[in-house]
Amino acid sequence: MPVKVSYFFMVLVWSTTPLGIVWSSESVSPTLAVLMRMLVGLLIGGLIVAITNIRVPWSKKACLLYFYSSIGIFGGMLLSYLAAKTVPSGIISLMFGLAPILSGLLAQQLLNEPKFSPIKLVALACALIGLYFVSYNQAQNSQTQGLGLLYVFLAVCFFSLSGVMIKRVQIAIHPMATTFGALVFVTPLFFIAWWLLDGQLHIQNWSAKSLWAIGYLGVFGSLVGALAYFHVLQNLNASTVSLTTLITPSFALSLGAWLNNEPLSQELIIGAVIILISLGFFQFGDKFLNRKKISTN
Repeated sequence: MPVKVSYFFMVLVWSTTPLGIVWSSESVSPTLAVLMRMLVGLLIGGLIVAITNIRVPWSKKACLLYFYSSIGIFGGMLLSYLAAKTVPSGIISLMFGLAPILSGLLAQQLLNEPKFSPIKLVALACALIGLYFVSYNQAQNSQTQGLGLLYVFLAVCFFSLSGVMIKRVQIAIHPMATTFGALVFVTPLFFIAWWLLDGQLHIQNWSAKSLWAIGYLGVFGSLVGALAYFHVLQNLNASTVSLTTLITPSFALSLGAWLNNEPLSQELIIGAVIILISLGFFQFGDKFLNRKKISTN
């Protein structure tokens, strides 16, 4: 598959996933919705692995990779689904856009990466200001929505931690094998979470809209999106891939307002603009200043 097609699919899936989470949780309990999504992904992933004869290693190092991957899937997805009852999809996507900054902070502690440069620290401070604007109305509306924002923030923390820990495992595995192995690890955890937090089916309440959303996320969110991401990561430079964190929140906010009638308050728009500009400076500010210094010398 051409890398441009993979990049298009990655942006499409990441932009629509938050709205899919909200829709899938409308008539199905959040814990059951995410469990059903993982089951769909696991079954289809297993078929693909079997048909294509992709080797899925189960060595100690491979299992460690699957475990680290499952941290982000379980913590990130479970908390996102719980938050989707009260937090609009656009805000979920916007807060996940902060993942590169959180990953940078965690990488300093876990991977001994260099400390943030002054421009990155300024970008971090501005992003926090933008986050305040985004969350202000949500937290003011009710304690439930404030709790939902906390869930999303913790979900981003788990997602970022998972990405950093994965970098500690040096092993070459097919992207499909990594995806399938992580689903094998994480699906039982989602079953336990559903059993403990809900344990009910209530099939009579399920709507076609929620079921279609679960199916879409199971196929595209759990499989196609992951494969596209790994393909893009292998063929494009990191700065190009990082542009996705600037593109997807904008699309997700627009889709939420257009398809789900999610309100776009003045505070939300201001906060979103501040966060996206901050992410741009965080990702590319140092390179821009270095090029400017070289051109002037």
